[in-house]
Amino acid sequence: MADRIRVVIVDDHSIFRSGLRADLDESVDVVGEADDVPSAIAVIRETAPDIVLLDVHLPGGAGDDASGGEAVIRGSAPTASRFLALSVSDAAADVVRVIRAGARGYITKGSSGGEVSRAVHAVVGGDAVFSPRLAGFVLDAFGAVSGETATASDELDRLSAREQEVMRLIARGYAYKEVAAELFISIKTVETHVSAVLRKLQLSSRHELTMWASERRLL
Repeated sequence: MADRIRVVIVDDHSIFRSGLRADLDESVDVVGEADDVPSAIAVIRETAPDIVLLDVHLPGGAGDDASGGEAVIRGSAPTASRFLALSVSDAAADVVRVIRAGARGYITKGSSGGEVSRAVHAVVGGDAVFSPRLAGFVLDAFGAVSGETATASDELDRLSAREQEVMRLIARGYAYKEVAAELFISIKTVETHVSAVLRKLQLSSRHELTMWASERRLL
């Protein structure tokens, strides 16, 4: 059996932590838990997990608990651990703040255990993961920061019309299954299109694709 992914769960509700621990699949090994900023930083430094599942609202931050998730990320540096925000909040300010702090994705607590497990695998693999309706917040925020417009016509000309459709959905955070349902094609066809898009744009991951599309304000 392949090595299990080592995870720390950071949330100030013990019932949620217990439920999530039970719902994660067998490939995920929960090596620690924490319920506030100081204990989170301590357990991350002690266990060096692959992934930290992190609520954005935590006690023990500097001033107000809304900054708790950001404080954990910054306070744990330097670390090889990757952070995946998992929160009940879908506020644009929360999403953008924790991503700017260094989180590699943001999904809501309405996600199933299977969805969280798949997100964990994706982040370990180098992808960025967002609940579909939250991806736009990130794309808008980083597009505004870059100040760039859609001047990528030459690059887009490398892609077929279908590849451009797939590219936009993937860059927004849609899973392959969701792209397949949206475009009425098979998951295998989606995988083929994604491989072609990454090759033609000379990108190596979904995370790079999201940043590429955001910088060109294509979504």
